[in-house]
Amino acid sequence: MLVFVYGTLTDSGRVAQILDDFSYAGTATLSGLHRVDGEYPTLAPGGSVGGRLLETDEIERLDAYEGVDRGLYIRVSVPVEGAETPTRAAVYVGDPDALAADADWPSAAPFPDCVERYLDSREPSIRIN
Repeated sequence: MLVFVYGTLTDSGRVAQILDDFSYAGTATLSGLHRVDGEYPTLAPGGSVGGRLLETDEIERLDAYEGVDRGLYIRVSVPVEGAETPTRAAVYVGDPDALAADADWPSAAPFPDCVERYLDSREPSIRIN
């Protein structure tokens, strides 16, 4: 599975502490969301952010690292442009309230719903650099 990473997981040394089997598939840019720093980095609507495409089958380990079960991050799927075949990549988006990040989402709905509504209406994409 491809995962677009834009924070601590861009560092191969850090990833090696979490995953047994991974590789980087190159650099990429996520359009439609931008990075916001808090206790940990997250994403917010608009703009773009550079990062790397991480390839691994150990998605459960990444979910645990990102705190998906604790509500810190949610994992969403975003299309990848420029791939040989239609491909999507996972992207972790952190709850700004949980991460003390100054990120505004255009809805008062629960955070996962805000993100899904935004993704459905704006269709962000990842471009391989």
